Amino acid sequence: MSGHDSKYFSTTKKGEIPELKEELNSQYKDKRKDAVKKVIAAMTVGKDVSSLFTDVVNCMQTENLELKKLVYLYLINYAKSQPDLAILAVNTFVKDSQDPNPLIRALAVRTMGCIRVDKITEYLCDPLQRCLKDDDPYVRKTASICVAKLYDINAELVEDRGFLESLKDLISDNNPMVVANAVAALSEIQENSSRPIFEVTSHTLSKLLTALNECTEWGQVFILDALSKYKAADAREAESIVERVTPRLQHANCAVVLSAVKMILQQMELITSTDVVRNLCKKMAPPLVTLLSAEPEIQYVALRNINLIVQRRPTILAHEIKVFFCKYNDPIYVKMEKLEIMIKLASDRNIDQVLLEFKEYATEVDVDFVRKAVRAIGRCAIKLERAAERCISVLLELIKIKVNYVVQEAIIVIKDIFRRYPNTYESIIATLCESLDTLDEPEAKASMIWIIGEYAERIDNADELLESFLESFPEEPAQVQLQLLTATVKLFLKKPTEGPQQMIQVVLNNATVETDNPDLRDRAYIYWRLLSTDPEAAKDVVLAEKPVISDDSNQLDPSLLDELLANIATLSSVYHKPPDSFVTRVKTTPQRSEEEDYPDGSEAGYSESSAHAPDSGASPPTSSSSVPYASPKHPAATQVSPPPSAPAPDLLGDLIGLDNAIVPVDQPVEPAGPPLPVLLPASTGQGLQISAHLARKDGQIFYSMLFENNSQIPLDGFMIQFNKNSFGLAPAGPLQVPQLQPGTSARTLLPMVLFQNMAPGPPNSLLQVAVKNNQQPVWYFSDKISLLVLFSEDGKMERASFLEAWKSLPDSNEVSKEFPGITVNSLEGILDRLAASKVFFIAKRKHANQEVLYLSAQVPRGITFLIELTMVAGAPGVKCAIKTPSPEMAPLFFEAIETLLRG
Repeated sequence: MSGHDSKYFSTTKKGEIPELKEELNSQYKDKRKDAVKKVIAAMTVGKDVSSLFTDVVNCMQTENLELKKLVYLYLINYAKSQPDLAILAVNTFVKDSQDPNPLIRALAVRTMGCIRVDKITEYLCDPLQRCLKDDDPYVRKTASICVAKLYDINAELVEDRGFLESLKDLISDNNPMVVANAVAALSEIQENSSRPIFEVTSHTLSKLLTALNECTEWGQVFILDALSKYKAADAREAESIVERVTPRLQHANCAVVLSAVKMILQQMELITSTDVVRNLCKKMAPPLVTLLSAEPEIQYVALRNINLIVQRRPTILAHEIKVFFCKYNDPIYVKMEKLEIMIKLASDRNIDQVLLEFKEYATEVDVDFVRKAVRAIGRCAIKLERAAERCISVLLELIKIKVNYVVQEAIIVIKDIFRRYPNTYESIIATLCESLDTLDEPEAKASMIWIIGEYAERIDNADELLESFLESFPEEPAQVQLQLLTATVKLFLKKPTEGPQQMIQVVLNNATVETDNPDLRDRAYIYWRLLSTDPEAAKDVVLAEKPVISDDSNQLDPSLLDELLANIATLSSVYHKPPDSFVTRVKTTPQRSEEEDYPDGSEAGYSESSAHAPDSGASPPTSSSSVPYASPKHPAATQVSPPPSAPAPDLLGDLIGLDNAIVPVDQPVEPAGPPLPVLLPASTGQGLQISAHLARKDGQIFYSMLFENNSQIPLDGFMIQFNKNSFGLAPAGPLQVPQLQPGTSARTLLPMVLFQNMAPGPPNSLLQVAVKNNQQPVWYFSDKISLLVLFSEDGKMERASFLEAWKSLPDSNEVSKEFPGITVNSLEGILDRLAASKVFFIAKRKHANQEVLYLSAQVPRGITFLIELTMVAGAPGVKCAIKTPSPEMAPLFFEAIETLLRG
């Protein structure tokens, strides 16, 4: 509607609906058009005008394009609530799809695609088939997007009617915008499908590169994103592709530039010529620098992406460090990102410039920025050995200005510098000791105490300095208490005189008798026993030489960096998290008829987010939430569905140290499956029995759970929480369990996401779970994470790739294990079982009378397992050897493979 149409939003009289009804049925065209505008205005502000459905649909029979658009808009909004009446509009849609005007043909097919009602979907197929082959490119490009929408509603229908083949044909279309939309639609379908649908081949490559030069900017983004997934056959082809994509770096649209950079970076991995790589790095620098002259929000997105790029290819911006110097009017979030990149680009050649900048930033008014600047100086010192002395000088100058938080931050980083360069800069300790009185932050106090304890033999009055901290020992935070305890023990071991001896008695007494902190108490007891039984052993333990540290505080794991670089110009590259950690996609499977159940508990489609997902109006509904199924355990018991309860308060709070929220819910049905292992028996759970295990279905991990109420009271308001674990498994949505009457049970599937609550330390299979309801206390139980649910479809490899990967991994990465009690009778049977669990067969060979099988598997974050199984058919004993970039995961892998071999 145009600007002067605001009058339609003004409040109307009491009899609004009857009056609108009358106007909609007027014989005058203008009156009908005004009435439809009023209806749309009312709908826009949230009024219910669904009762006018029939009257508005009658206005569709018009040549006026504006009125037709308004009626179509109304239809999209209300077709879901009035599916039977929406059928009335089908004839008009079909008729409009053959209109001489291409705009009307496209409008009709676009609207039919937006009306997510099954009954209309059947009628959409013939018009869509025609529009995909229409003479007008505008109609064809609209129809190609409509195929993706239809696939989301009914995947099976799209495949049966050959729409995917029609879409693939459109990649060869002579209109670049049609090609771009076909690529966008196929990419969307591929993301939501568990099997390969769209792969760029050498045949389609040239067509996409040709279309790239002529389509709109967003069309270019779609094509570049598709091309970035293409793996060139050799270095020559990669160079040829990059040469044709390089002009896109000069584009005015930031999205095109970043997509082009992503595509070039991917192909550069295959280019062997150092001259070509050097030239490409030079060409990528100016467009990335240009992004930093845009609005602050775009600058931030560009900086987050540049942060990833310089970790892989620092030479691209090595000579451009000045563009990352902070301006006085930069928002704080831009300044912080610029600081990070400056540290990564700092080198012996530019360190003087960088230090001058950091020193300037340390006098700014923003406290957080100043702290980060001081830390940056310390990180540069740790990173660049030759520049360490200059960094120390700058830090000492900053300490002399006596600004409290600057001094404290400087002491924290100097402690790290001492650890990086032992016995080099200890002459400055006297200057640090002058600032003891100003320390009031735990980390700064702990750092200063560490320095005093570590260099006690060089500080004449070390005992006096430590004593000043001991006076407030009981009130200090745990971090400071732990450091004080260790520093006092160090002082005693280095100067076993009367003063330190008295101090150690006081500290050990405070740390064992007066404290409630188990960490502090345990450490104090260990020191006490060491000192009382073997002082020399205590020296070896407490005064042991410490490993030299390095600055890797903001370096990403190589496999994660690869994944993020493949997702440049998406949210993933801004969050610096893999997509599967914040987006849950339930892969689309072909739909069944309405009479059939969904055995996997999820209906076709996907939900982009586990919470606050917009109601898309799909039928059947898509959901990433868990899907419960309540069933009476005894035939006599009946299950009464209670009214939906209000969300219960978060009674568990931050149970077992997690951040993820615990939310109660209610939702639809999932059929019962095979028996599940009992994790909480009824005898322990006051009549509540919980059985559960992890399962993988269509590429999504679920926690399959069965709740049985053997108590005498109804149970409701179920909530769940998972402790930190080695794979960061956490719920993708809230737990869905209806009210359980006595003697009934309910089964549910809870979608899970990975890498949310990561536990430190070596990988293990422990999964700790807490469940609560409104009537009982919190129940805790443990489960096991099997790698079988983590094996992904990406584990399949070509024979040549397998061989190359095997050779590239060092022998230290090879681990083997024998299973003497396992007998394999049928090779075909075992291969089928392995393939069903995403362990893929590569090749086999005979060695003497033994069969040797080669297989591959992969878990998230691209961790691959290259497997060699050796066995004699029909005889006991199987040997399994694996090579993997993560040998620490071998025990978990062998546990999973043993399960498969035993069947």
